[in-house]
Amino acid sequence: MALNPFFLQGSQSEQRLVQDLINEQLTIYGVEVTYIPRKVVNKKTIFREVTASKFDDNFLLEAYVNTYEGYDGQGDIMTKFGVSLKDELTLTISKERFEDFISPFMAGDSEITVSTRPEEGDLVYFPLGQRLFEVKFVEHEKPFYQLGKNYVYQLQCELFEYEDEVIDTSIDEIDETIEDQGFATDLVLFSLGTNAVGSAVTSANSGYVQKLWLNNDGYGYTKNPTVAITTSPTGDNATAVAITTSVSNIYSVKELLITNVGSGYTVVPTVTIVSAATTATNGVTTYHGVGAAATATLTTVGAGISFVGLTTVGAGYSYAPTVTFGTPSSGVGTATGTAFINNAGVVTSVYLSDAGIGYSTGTATITFGASQSVTGVGTYQFNEIVTGQNSGTTGRVKNWDIDTMVLRVGNENGVFYRGETIVGSASSAKYSIKSVPEGENLDKYDQNTDIETEADLILDFSESNPFGSV
Repeated sequence: MALNPFFLQGSQSEQRLVQDLINEQLTIYGVEVTYIPRKVVNKKTIFREVTASKFDDNFLLEAYVNTYEGYDGQGDIMTKFGVSLKDELTLTISKERFEDFISPFMAGDSEITVSTRPEEGDLVYFPLGQRLFEVKFVEHEKPFYQLGKNYVYQLQCELFEYEDEVIDTSIDEIDETIEDQGFATDLVLFSLGTNAVGSAVTSANSGYVQKLWLNNDGYGYTKNPTVAITTSPTGDNATAVAITTSVSNIYSVKELLITNVGSGYTVVPTVTIVSAATTATNGVTTYHGVGAAATATLTTVGAGISFVGLTTVGAGYSYAPTVTFGTPSSGVGTATGTAFINNAGVVTSVYLSDAGIGYSTGTATITFGASQSVTGVGTYQFNEIVTGQNSGTTGRVKNWDIDTMVLRVGNENGVFYRGETIVGSASSAKYSIKSVPEGENLDKYDQNTDIETEADLILDFSESNPFGSV
């Protein structure tokens, strides 16, 4: 028998009434959540895999919480890697509200794949638990076509697992939820670079090693060899170090630098380059490099630079500064040297490539090249993009602690250089990088280290069989 023609099975007025009632119920019994659509930044063309996405829009929306007894899912699970949160949330939202107040603002954005309905991959911020949930499935046919129409979307959500997506909704409460998550690098900065200052002490006695000549650079020097200089008969012994280099995977000695010119030599000392050696458990000795040879130049008249003392190590050097010695009083030969810096950007030592000749006894002038850093100014803002001026690397600010001068950045597209200036796009803050520690993956629930520490207190893993008898 056909349906009764005198009763309408879904007139527009009936459908309108049902939709209005649902909207009213959602405003009364619902929770105000923030809907954050996903924007696709990069997608693979073959498998259509989204490799980079961002979330920079937000829309307030009322939603009914279907899971009325807390969160669904497996809950909080203790694993061998720490606590794993498997919370799930099911929300019901108005189809009309989404189509009238959210879709029009999403329609013109080319980075949004679907704008007519909620899409899997979008985020929902749930304020009661201050958590971000990811939409895993959108059910649009429940209840099933009442009066010939669907009125709601049912969003099945899981707790969002952050993977370095860009989240910049301009709502601090939401954006700061990912402050301590994801891969991040703590850049140690400094505000002002200073030049190193030192004094060049001249040799008081004659018979010093003025220069070392590398006659053969050898090969295979994967470890720095030792430079041996014969003993002085009456004074200080000369000492030197070998600097190695690699060209096309061929390791050789680049140069020899004098660390102490010595004194009291009457004949030219012999210079021997001793290769580093490693002896295996079977007694076989492997030598790291062969063939390098050198000779020395001995000066017995006049004074040269004996060593360089540092009174100020400086700060902000991204590469070793130049070293310039004053002209000797006799004008015979000006000394030359090489400065070395550490990861903190300070000068650690100065070695001589030529001690010079003709200096007055006492001290000589020495000048270091200028520090590459600039004066630091400003305050970095959370989530702003910072750019390294030399490397061109960009990243987003996760945290800035001006007291410790540590800038935490994430979403890096390269590697920052030590010594370069890093500038904020919004704040215009700029400081120089003192050091770039290795990045780490931040997870507030990751407890691997704690679990391993406690396990080591129970079992003695130094034993070959910790479960056997002593």
